[in-house]
Amino acid sequence: MLRITDARTGETVDAVPALRGLTRVEAHVPGYDTSALRILLVADVLVRALEIGGTPVWALLTGAREQAELHAGAAALGIRPFEDRRDVGPGWGESQAVHVVGAGGAAPDGIRVAVAPVETPVLPAGADPTEVRLALLTPPRSTPARLDEAALADAHETLVRWRRAVAAWARHPSRPVPDMVRGRLRTAWEDDLDVPEVLRVLRWVEESELPEGARFETYAYADRLLGLELTRDLGSPA
Repeated sequence: MLRITDARTGETVDAVPALRGLTRVEAHVPGYDTSALRILLVADVLVRALEIGGTPVWALLTGAREQAELHAGAAALGIRPFEDRRDVGPGWGESQAVHVVGAGGAAPDGIRVAVAPVETPVLPAGADPTEVRLALLTPPRSTPARLDEAALADAHETLVRWRRAVAAWARHPSRPVPDMVRGRLRTAWEDDLDVPEVLRVLRWVEESELPEGARFETYAYADRLLGLELTRDLGSPA
């Protein structure tokens, strides 16, 4: 079961309501910039984690301005659509709420997930969206992120290497994700949505002696959370 640190109290609480009822994930952003996109990205990963665990989710965006830019920027990063909060009619409150906010930001009552800002406020021109996504996912969400040349170059190298490896592993007989590896992945993202630990598990699997088919299935499984298109190069020449 996913447990998350409530930024209001510092205590760890269940992100899943009793009886697997609906969880409402609300992303709160003042306008469009890279820090707002990071908030939306954390909310997107939270939605994915809840859905993998079988929890129904309602994703909402609360923004004061630049809604069109926010939706376009989110779509470019592979963030699934969030409904505009202002378009929601009566009955919206009949669910558990998890609010994803900027560090120090306020939100209505409910569990509050705080996201540190991005120290480079402008998205670099021509940056690959999936590389930006990985660069923003790599640091803990409580740590400020940067989208500088070094961070994007590291994300580029990682994605090229992983996609090539996944395409090569896919040529071997499929094997199930080992229970130990699946357990490590689930423990990571269900423990306060620890995405950096998920990435560390994938690096360990990459260098392990697990069967190629099991490594392929592991990366495909983890990508349900990460959304990095790790299977994109299947069928491409070696």
